[in-house]
Amino acid sequence: MTKLKIKSGDTVRVIAGDHKGQEGKIHKVLIEKNKAIVEGVNMISKHEKPSASNPQGGIVKKEAPIHISNLSLLDKDGNTTRVGYKVEGEKKVRFSKKSNEVI
Repeated sequence: MTKLKIKSGDTVRVIAGDHKGQEGKIHKVLIEKNKAIVEGVNMISKHEKPSASNPQGGIVKKEAPIHISNLSLLDKDGNTTRVGYKVEGEKKVRFSKKSNEVI
């Protein structure tokens, strides 16, 4: 299993695929599949049967997972950057390789 350098709550930009250029926050990371669900990106239409929680049923819009390799982390200035790790004191922290700031 590979180490994923992005986490839930990070702001990312899609750098490849049909949704290239779109930005959003990571809602959930699927570690086993190396994919992430980004809010407002890669929306699909899914038909749902009527149920107790959704008595009407019908067509529902929801986010589909995107592969991690198609995402790039945004730093505080809104620029895409790669992520590195360094030890400060006794803590291991993530930092932006472009601006050298702690994320």
